[in-house]
Amino acid sequence: MTKYEVKNAQGAKASELELAEGVYGIEPHIHVMHHIVKCLQANWRQGTQSARTRSEVSGGGKKPFRQKGTGRARQGSTRAPQFRHGGVVFAPKPRSYAKRMNNKEVKLAMRSALSAKVRDNELFLVDDYGFEKPSTKAAVALLKALGLEGRRVTIIVRDDDVNAYLSFRNIPKTFIITPNEANTYDLLNNTALLMPADVATHFGEVLA
Repeated sequence: MTKYEVKNAQGAKASELELAEGVYGIEPHIHVMHHIVKCLQANWRQGTQSARTRSEVSGGGKKPFRQKGTGRARQGSTRAPQFRHGGVVFAPKPRSYAKRMNNKEVKLAMRSALSAKVRDNELFLVDDYGFEKPSTKAAVALLKALGLEGRRVTIIVRDDDVNAYLSFRNIPKTFIITPNEANTYDLLNNTALLMPADVATHFGEVLA
């Protein structure tokens, strides 16, 4: 088990939390993290791009001029790709970019991402956000107390903590997710990861 400092909303040390060694203390697997991030980005693509080929554009039913004797190259349709209003060569069509991800790889990538954050001192734990009502001003003060002001921060809030979500959402460079929405890309795409101590314990249990 790895002991990690837990701070309060004022930035002072509140306690220490024992983090699961198998989740927060492993050697980050760079290849698996890269693979999972690429799969996630591919799966997020809509794949709805579409263009018409020469057989799908309107017009061009008649040969524009006779085959021989004009000195020009022979043409069979004004809807060929080289003409204005012609079709697109190898036109893109709707398709799926989805890639398959193994559950073991997904968990290993998330464990690697969390371990990398611990190694790089980019993981910040708080005992509780402590918002009695939505307050962006209080959220900015909390980030400043933790030394995270101006940094790109991924903030994990509990599913039922609406006040925390409403407080953080208007702050630039912050991205808010719940524990169930967490993925390797969101854990890595920041310079600091902030979460309550009980959420860190939750990850230690489900990813072990």
